[in-house]
Amino acid sequence: MTQPSTRSASPAWVLFALAMGAVAIGTTEFAAMSLVPFFAADLGITEVKAGHAISAYALGVVVGAPLIAIFGARIRRRSLLMGLMGLFALGNALSALAPDYRSLLVFRFLSGLPHGAYFGVAALVAASLVPVNRRAKAVALVMSGLTVATVIGVPVANWLGQLFGWQSGFLVVALLALLTVTLVALLAPNEPADTGASPLRELGALRRPQVLLTLASGAIGFGGMFAVYTYVASTMIEVTGLSERSVPLVLGIFGVGMTLGNLGGAHLADKARDRTAMGMLLWSAVMLAVYPFVAADPVGLGIIVFLIGMGGGVGSVMQVRLMDVAGDAQTLAAAAHHSAFNTANALGPWLAGMAIAAGYGLTSAGFIGSALALGGLAIYVVAVLLERSEKARLAATIC
Repeated sequence: MTQPSTRSASPAWVLFALAMGAVAIGTTEFAAMSLVPFFAADLGITEVKAGHAISAYALGVVVGAPLIAIFGARIRRRSLLMGLMGLFALGNALSALAPDYRSLLVFRFLSGLPHGAYFGVAALVAASLVPVNRRAKAVALVMSGLTVATVIGVPVANWLGQLFGWQSGFLVVALLALLTVTLVALLAPNEPADTGASPLRELGALRRPQVLLTLASGAIGFGGMFAVYTYVASTMIEVTGLSERSVPLVLGIFGVGMTLGNLGGAHLADKARDRTAMGMLLWSAVMLAVYPFVAADPVGLGIIVFLIGMGGGVGSVMQVRLMDVAGDAQTLAAAAHHSAFNTANALGPWLAGMAIAAGYGLTSAGFIGSALALGGLAIYVVAVLLERSEKARLAATIC
């Protein structure tokens, strides 16, 4: 997994090709959240109900990631990546053509199916290109496509959605996905499939407590960021009093924060993986708790959105932890990380939506998010303590 592999392109170009898929995925995932007010109005539904389209996509990720990882483990990774991006392009093109709310839910679910498996396989390919002590950086560079999406892709998709209708945002994503298929075909190494892989071996990852605890930490902890991000456009317009034209700018600020958090977190994680993850979850909890108190001020909102974005960099750190604790069930564990991520994507908006619907206001999403981040931190601490206890027990047995 960690030894450089035979390839026709340099590692930098391979990482670029893989990151382009992350740009496509990040654009559709985050842009859909920013377009909630627009397709809610167009389809004649409430914004809380429109948020269910976000949850439908997340449910697709949760369902698709483990199934595709289990049954696709013996497929050549390059071929699997191309197929996944092709399906992703189809799902987003159909989303743009959805005639009503129910159709949109179905097509968003379809779009989410390849998401987790793509990221999981792409992370494994990235890790195989570099030495062990640079894995976090390699994975972070692939995940940087997500942060590029939040800086450029999401604001552009939101801007196009305002000019030409929300459907144009999904069409842009479909084109990015097709570009990724081409780049992966040209640049990614065409290594043989793992002949020892099997559904049973991959399912073995789910018998490992450390895998399950890491996934649970992500599923809860990431929900905090999504709780706020889903409703940040509505908060800007209704609470802060900014115009719709300001939405792309603030979303770009979030993306810059996420970019710095992703790269900085990866640098620290190659030296101290667990301390970095726990520190970033605590950071998220604090920043999310501050959000409701500054959301009414344009400057304060911009600053806190940037700081909340920085906490999103913990994703790459958790991806590396899963590689370390998954043993020989790498594909499922890597893909399941994104099932957990999108469980958070469904959980955060759902809980925040309940608070908003109960009359606590749009900014209550910050308190919900902070509680979720603290929950994820608590689970991660338990995982670390159990791991240390097991290592100490083994060391005592050897002595």
